[in-house]
Amino acid sequence: MNMLVPNFVANQKSGFEIMYSLMAKGLDGFEKLITLNSQAVNSMLVETQEAVVKALAAKDPKELFALQTSQTRSVADRAQSYWRQVYETVSTAQDEFAEVTEAHFKQSQLDAQAFVDGLAKNAPTGSETVVSAWKSALGVAAESTNSAYDAAKKAAKQVIDVAERNVSAASSASTEATRQAVVAGKASGSTKK
Repeated sequence: MNMLVPNFVANQKSGFEIMYSLMAKGLDGFEKLITLNSQAVNSMLVETQEAVVKALAAKDPKELFALQTSQTRSVADRAQSYWRQVYETVSTAQDEFAEVTEAHFKQSQLDAQAFVDGLAKNAPTGSETVVSAWKSALGVAAESTNSAYDAAKKAAKQVIDVAERNVSAASSASTEATRQAVVAGKASGSTKK
């Protein structure tokens, strides 16, 4: 019984340390997103003010249309950059969470094995069958847990890969649509002469 109390206290302490570590990592990611959003809003306000000043200073419709075309391209580029940074921030936080979780998972398995080994060493004579059953059950549980964890990890990686491909495809499509709009705008502007 004396062996159980220190293990319980150590496990509780470890659990709280991990929980606080994850909370700190989550807060760090949240702060990065807030900073990114603040920068985006500030940048948008400055660029909108500049665009209005330039639009009011335009001397003819052609100049105004050229300004609109360049603003469209600029907005598309900034949006792509913003979402890329959001994705990177979220992806980094997810990687950090997975790393901490995996380390805790492995440590829990080692602790459970050490606990059963400690019980086996201190087991009374004639309880070898029970200890063997415990070890066997722990081995089966560890194997099934490892399999489930690996499957979840692979599924998460597939989701991340799909998300990365979707971000790349959306970025490419947006760039192409902006390019086509600029080309169409230039063609439209040159035919109105």
